[in-house]
Amino acid sequence: MAFQFKSDVMWETLPLLTEGIELTIYLTVVGLIFGFIIGVTTGIARISRNPVLRYTSLAYIEIIRGTPMVVQALFLYFGLPLATGMRIAPVTAGIITIAVNSGAYIAEIVRGAIESVDVGQSEAGRSIGLTRMQTMLYVIWPQAFKRMIPPLGNQFIISLKDTSLLTVIGVAELTRQGQEIVAVNFRSFEVYLTIAVVYLCMTMSIAKALRMYERKLFNRSRR
Repeated sequence: MAFQFKSDVMWETLPLLTEGIELTIYLTVVGLIFGFIIGVTTGIARISRNPVLRYTSLAYIEIIRGTPMVVQALFLYFGLPLATGMRIAPVTAGIITIAVNSGAYIAEIVRGAIESVDVGQSEAGRSIGLTRMQTMLYVIWPQAFKRMIPPLGNQFIISLKDTSLLTVIGVAELTRQGQEIVAVNFRSFEVYLTIAVVYLCMTMSIAKALRMYERKLFNRSRR
């Protein structure tokens, strides 16, 4: 029997995906907030003079970036409870996975941005009597943060798409909801096409917002 595309299935599917869209955005935003905290802490530790902090942060970054996120999610949700006896809710496990995973990548973004600031800026801060911490906070960090914005935006988009991997631990995000809809109507082509369009709209909106923000910062710096 020849396949027949039904556009009305896409329109019927879209409202059913609302909860999945909301959960996807929630997982991404909350996960990245914690990921940013982890990333900033680890990124600064990465350039610390303390060898324990430096090598501990390096080990974390290499381990997380060297293993797939889906494996991290499975380990956290299935493996860790088996060893500790502590059960983690799927959404909580999803947030932790995104936070830990994105934190490793954000750490390298932070490190690269800080190291890209001219060393003379640090020397100038110290020459006017600022401590090392004050120089970092008031001189280096504001310049470095502006340089972080484009790669942080990319990481936001990557983490948004990576939430689809959390379907393996039963998180009812966008992709998981699509699977449940397909199990009922068997219209996988239309349903997954709708999901793809939704992801595309979200990522394009984020990219557009970031470009506008970058232009605003550039115009402000020229004044």
